[in-house]
Amino acid sequence: MLREKTERPEAVAAGAARITGTDPARIVAETSLLLDDAAEYSRRARIRNPYGDGHASTRIRDIVRSYFATACPSKGARTAAPGHL
Repeated sequence: MLREKTERPEAVAAGAARITGTDPARIVAETSLLLDDAAEYSRRARIRNPYGDGHASTRIRDIVRSYFATACPSKGARTAAPGHL
């Protein structure tokens, strides 16, 4: 993060983010570390994201569809266009 503070300290604590500040030399050093050190890049790429896996909306959609298919069986399950609820 190109700033001195963050409102997301859990990402920093998990190692998924690093606060580099706004000093150009530090920004270049941190960027170079990821670009030039394959082991460091690989290590950071495996860090678990503290905010989830990015698939929450898909799971929520499936739960809502399942609920309505079960709660309103006389109306039948309604299908929506792909990508829509």
